[in-house]
Amino acid sequence: MNIFYLLIGVSLFAALIFLGAFIWAVRNGQFEDNETPSRRILFDDDIIEDDDIIEDEDLPQNDEQMN
Repeated sequence: MNIFYLLIGVSLFAALIFLGAFIWAVRNGQFEDNETPSRRILFDDDIIEDDDIIEDEDLPQNDEQMN
């Protein structure tokens, strides 16, 4: 029965640590930018150069593929 008291105390301590981390994040502005994440998906990450494009003739044919 004593282990239950220990587990309850440890879980309350862990919950207080997570609550403190959440409050710290809110006060430091971690959740202020609500617009950028929804628009970020609309833009490409990298610009593909013509040299980076793989042409069909550059790919190995069926008889040239590795086993």
